[in-house]
Amino acid sequence: MGLPMNTVRVGRMGRRRIAVAAAMVVTAASTGCGIVGGGSPTDNSLDGLSVSSPRFRDEAPLPSEYSCTGQSGNPPLRWSGVPSKQTKSIALVVDANNAQGAAEVHWVLFNINPLTTELAQSSVPRGALQGVTSAGKVGYAPPCRPDDTYRFSVYALDAELVLKNGAELHTTLEEIAQHTIARGRLSAAHIE
Repeated sequence: MGLPMNTVRVGRMGRRRIAVAAAMVVTAASTGCGIVGGGSPTDNSLDGLSVSSPRFRDEAPLPSEYSCTGQSGNPPLRWSGVPSKQTKSIALVVDANNAQGAAEVHWVLFNINPLTTELAQSSVPRGALQGVTSAGKVGYAPPCRPDDTYRFSVYALDAELVLKNGAELHTTLEEIAQHTIARGRLSAAHIE
């Protein structure tokens, strides 16, 4: 398929964003969800964030109190390495891949203040908004499948998203993908 005659020239940063967005769209096609799923060759061009939790280590089990059998809501998270000059907001996406490879989004949180470096247990930072999950819920939808891998991905964005609270999942993930300049992930191997 050729390019239209009125194609606009794009600078280096624009090409990088287009490449990242295209890779995320390819991931969307293969997993069924916007920026959810495995990596791509262009992921290496993104700056890396460090994501951790005081409640579980990377690849360790998610404590059951943060699952559908618990009462604690979302686990506390911390992140560092945000490119301070370029970052205008932070987004968080919690998703899972089951054994059949289907992705499910448990939480989308966006327009977090770029100076924020942690999220308290069962909380939404002031001014942040939440999108709809795969279950059609706004807010943290605690995971239930004990053997799935749950991923807590933090994205540094070059803009605040012009979306409302309760924005549709596809739209929210697409907007996050278009504005991502750095990403980090903390994974829970399964639920305790």
